Amino acid sequence: MRKTLIALMFAAALPTVAMAAMPEGPGPMGGPEGHMMGGPGHGAEHGPRGKGGPFRDLDLTREQHLQIDRLMREQMQGRKELVKKYLDKLPAADQKAMQDERDASRKKTQADIRAVLKPDQQKQFDEIVKKQEQRRAEWKEFQAWKAQQPQKAQ
Repeated sequence: MRKTLIALMFAAALPTVAMAAMPEGPGPMGGPEGHMMGGPGHGAEHGPRGKGGPFRDLDLTREQHLQIDRLMREQMQGRKELVKKYLDKLPAADQKAMQDERDASRKKTQADIRAVLKPDQQKQFDEIVKKQEQRRAEWKEFQAWKAQQPQKAQ
């Protein structure tokens, strides 16, 4: 029980830590000009953490930006693997409850974002959300297929 509680607390704290590490300036997800995937201002021209990121005053070369970006992605992947390691140890009921809570939170945030948008923006947003849902469903199918592969090989 104690391990379960620690794992849940750890998993709940990660989004807070991730949000604290996000850039504050304009750019992808970094302020009022931030946009969802593929929107204006999204891309490598802003460097690893956007123009308003923590490295903006370092006058980094393109190569340094790429190296830092790679290191940050590796760190993020490592954190994901660490969380998964502990979450996989939770009972199935707790895993499902946590997933349901995450889904509800995501849907509430999407509804709140949509309420801020103008009607034409809402249509674009709805398309983005629809594509995300399709990708999420494809990923679940892939994961299910992948889980069956070792069984077939044996």
